[in-house]
Amino acid sequence: MSAETEDQHRRPPLFLVSFRQRDELALLVERAGWAAVSARRIEKLEHRFLLSEARIALVDARGAFDEGIEALRILSQPVEANLAALLVLVSRTDADRIGECMSVGATHFLASPFGDAELVQALRFADRYVTRLSGHGRERIGSNRPKQLGWTLGPDDRVTLSADLAEMLQPSGDTLSLKEFLELIGDEDDAGQAAVAKMRRGAELAVFAHALPENKGERLIHTLTADGDDIVARIERPDRPFVARDRVRRDGLTGLADSHGALDWLGSEAAGENSAALIVMAIERFELINKGFGERAGDTVLRTIARRIERFVGETGRRNRLIARIAGAEFAIGLASSSKLDEAAAVARELVGVLEKPIIVDEQTIRVRVRAGVSRADAAIGNAAAILRRAHTALAEAREAENGAIYVMDDDAVDRASDSTRLEADLLPAMEGDEIEILFQPQVSVTTGAIIGVEALSRWRHPVFGEMGAMALFAAADRADRVTDLSRHVLAKALEQASKWPEELDGLRIAVNITADDMAQPDFLTAIESLVGKGRITPDRMTLEITEGELIRDLSGAAAELAELRQAGFRIAIDDFGTGYSSLAYLKSLPLDYLKIDSALSRDIMGERRDRIVVRGIIEMALSLGMTVIAEGVESEEQLAALAREGCTIYQGFLCAPPLPSDRLAELIAAQPHRRK
Repeated sequence: MSAETEDQHRRPPLFLVSFRQRDELALLVERAGWAAVSARRIEKLEHRFLLSEARIALVDARGAFDEGIEALRILSQPVEANLAALLVLVSRTDADRIGECMSVGATHFLASPFGDAELVQALRFADRYVTRLSGHGRERIGSNRPKQLGWTLGPDDRVTLSADLAEMLQPSGDTLSLKEFLELIGDEDDAGQAAVAKMRRGAELAVFAHALPENKGERLIHTLTADGDDIVARIERPDRPFVARDRVRRDGLTGLADSHGALDWLGSEAAGENSAALIVMAIERFELINKGFGERAGDTVLRTIARRIERFVGETGRRNRLIARIAGAEFAIGLASSSKLDEAAAVARELVGVLEKPIIVDEQTIRVRVRAGVSRADAAIGNAAAILRRAHTALAEAREAENGAIYVMDDDAVDRASDSTRLEADLLPAMEGDEIEILFQPQVSVTTGAIIGVEALSRWRHPVFGEMGAMALFAAADRADRVTDLSRHVLAKALEQASKWPEELDGLRIAVNITADDMAQPDFLTAIESLVGKGRITPDRMTLEITEGELIRDLSGAAAELAELRQAGFRIAIDDFGTGYSSLAYLKSLPLDYLKIDSALSRDIMGERRDRIVVRGIIEMALSLGMTVIAEGVESEEQLAALAREGCTIYQGFLCAPPLPSDRLAELIAAQPHRRK
């Protein structure tokens, strides 16, 4: 990996949600120095935010206010619990509804019209807000080194900040002029300027104090001394609260520790040699309780849940533990050092049962549904905020699971999640950097042995994870909400390469995959026709393959679109037949020319009698509907002969060749001219 690529991966992530202008915003965010992790759908929003490890979530509600409000609602609790910022962009026409955005969790807003510079500045304000809000929780665990806050003024009037002070103040450069520095720290009374002037007149010591801007009046005291030609300042923070176990910050409603207290506990407990454990629990759809029974009833439910957690954990005999309300209807339970993951999972499982017992409020019975995420809590994970974020990621997994109220985030699960997030982040740069390769696998006539067409397949040589085929590539695109982008990229690149084929490849049919996401786009028809119209390959040489495992929600609409494409000359195939659940509905509803049986079914032709009967039945059904049958994954002459006897007329697979680049495809046909008509 190049040094430039490594630098890109070190950029701070920013989580972006935009329903209309995702790519334009992502590009702006990237240029401003953040690594954009972007989404344009509501699905898995909480999960993706947590995996991104972003300090800022940006929701673009312009032109999609209702979707923006829903995104804010989904992100508000994980953003609050992880001490992040939530910035919302609204249209001019929705400016009077900013209060609604703030009520569901937004911490910052920006209303149109605004320029790129204003947006970048808003993001910087949000970032500084996060630094001030959660700096203590993001300190590295495992070290008791106090913060070294100070600065040095050289004879050139340039101020150099200590690393800890730079982290706290987030200056724009490595050094500052004295004027810039004093403005940054909020020295409105010019006390700092006077202290420096006193030192330059020969004084041995000078002291000044001031309040930090936008930080609730916290004071800094600067003690200046001389060191040769330099003036050296040491800073004290007398107003910073003492953090100790017997002084945990409290949640006003429940009396439990709050999110700051949770981070303090994690920072202290996880610094030990043994691993602690953390459980994050949430009441699902709590806003429905507030709407249906009233906010007073909702408050009663939260207090009842808090007392139940206290009683249950207290009955286990644990003294050194954490119980906190960290956001809305989310609670954290920390189990002290030496607690194992399986032990914490057992506690979480029992506790879910306790919390889901009915709650009586004003003679009304309220039932709640609880989900829980479990994670280790030790210094190997990182700082306190990273530990809390990992447990939240486990909670998001529990929320997405169809069965089971808890999810345990062990090291294997973390590795999978980390790899997944890395792939998602790398996908857009890979497309923009032309790193996605196109290979072509021959499709061969069973009767003549001639290569009559090819299927275009994608491949990505990732710098860390190695070669990835089309299946893994599209799975990463699905998680990154970029299936349509990748699909069109592959189609455009395949057509571009096919337009440059040598003469010996003229006449080959080319098959490309389209997805359910493609067909759901309002510009599906025009996009396909536009891409094909730019190259030498005409529609009558193209087959569009729909993966049978993809769920097409509107079959009648899809059938009409595909019929229009057929009328334009395209041919339609159903791919990987036999792997999904909508097979018969697809065959009955869609205008199909080809049926491609999955490689697993192709292997079954050599299997047990029942397997052969199933394959035979599928082939007979396709033939009776007037379709040509293509067998995938053919690897032996015996397999091919058996499929041919059942009625397959075209095959592809390693028996002929693996997927090949264009030049090797041309060499194959040139070396075996009998394989072409």
